[in-house]
Amino acid sequence: MGFRFLLVIAAGALMLAATIYLIRCFHRFHILDALGKQHRLLSWVLALLPVACISLLALYNAATLFTVLVHLVLGFLLCDAIAWLIHLLLHRTISYDLRGATALLLTAVYLGIGCFLAFHVFETHYSVSTKKVLSEDLRIVALADSHLGVTLDGERFAKQTARISTLQPDLVIVVGDFVDDDSDRKDMLRACRALGELQTTYGVYFVYGNHDNGYSQYRNFSASELRRALEENGVIVLTDDWTSVGNDVILVGRRDRSMEDRLDIRTLMESVDPQKYCIVLDHQPNDYTNEAAAGVDLVLSGHTHGGHIFPAGLIGLWIGANDRVYGSETRGDTTFLVTSGISGWAIPIKTGTASEFVVIDVHSAATHE
Repeated sequence: MGFRFLLVIAAGALMLAATIYLIRCFHRFHILDALGKQHRLLSWVLALLPVACISLLALYNAATLFTVLVHLVLGFLLCDAIAWLIHLLLHRTISYDLRGATALLLTAVYLGIGCFLAFHVFETHYSVSTKKVLSEDLRIVALADSHLGVTLDGERFAKQTARISTLQPDLVIVVGDFVDDDSDRKDMLRACRALGELQTTYGVYFVYGNHDNGYSQYRNFSASELRRALEENGVIVLTDDWTSVGNDVILVGRRDRSMEDRLDIRTLMESVDPQKYCIVLDHQPNDYTNEAAAGVDLVLSGHTHGGHIFPAGLIGLWIGANDRVYGSETRGDTTFLVTSGISGWAIPIKTGTASEFVVIDVHSAATHE
């Protein structure tokens, strides 16, 4: 709690500094600079106006406002740095109006593309091969981090599950953070019905993420109501247990790292038949060494949002919070795959990745010999 409080204080201080800096940037435009020589107070009021309009984003949430303010500051700083280099190397002076207008345009385009990448859901395909014998190939669709209410409400989520049904998946897996602290009950119930409407061979499976149980108590449904809605729609919830899928596949669903009494992967695997193809569902990708050592075949994760806002993903790797931010890698006989998520937390902008669900086709080399 102390760390979070300090983080909030630091973010607030940074937002205040960014606000003051941006007001000064707008005041440097020629028209306001000239006005200030005769009407100083009016010029500063007019410089404050665009920043005040931007601050209305706080009505959406503070995280989005923080993101936009920081990117605007970086845009102005970048254009000033480029103008300085041009002056240093070419002895040419770039007017402030041109620098400022370029900063605003670049920031708007960059964040606009980020909005598109957040709201548009891509379909990403992977092909995985195993030495184990499968009676038939397996098609898995995995989605994570819908964080209902950010870019997807219940109806928009249902449109994505309708897309998924057309892919004829054998099973669909929800790898955590299905809902968020401020998700609405109506959206949650509609999204659960959408999962129940999916057309699959072996059903829909769910593991919890760090947000599903809620960090706060202000959303209008409880964690138990979420689980009940999932199960009433035929979704199988796995919490540190496993289940068979067909004759050849085992699904192991882990408690999220944030939850108490999480079992280690070796304990979970003790009763799993090592001859069967084993898929582990683990919301946070941060136990790769142990999962590979336990003889798991495939590990599916989300949580990182693929980086979400650049360079958050790189920072997560540098501090050891995650073993991987996005994509797939193989360690020994274990394939690890991290999806960027079908949406993301709080900020309806993605500059480090794009929204997606993943389609994984598992092939048995032994079967096709």
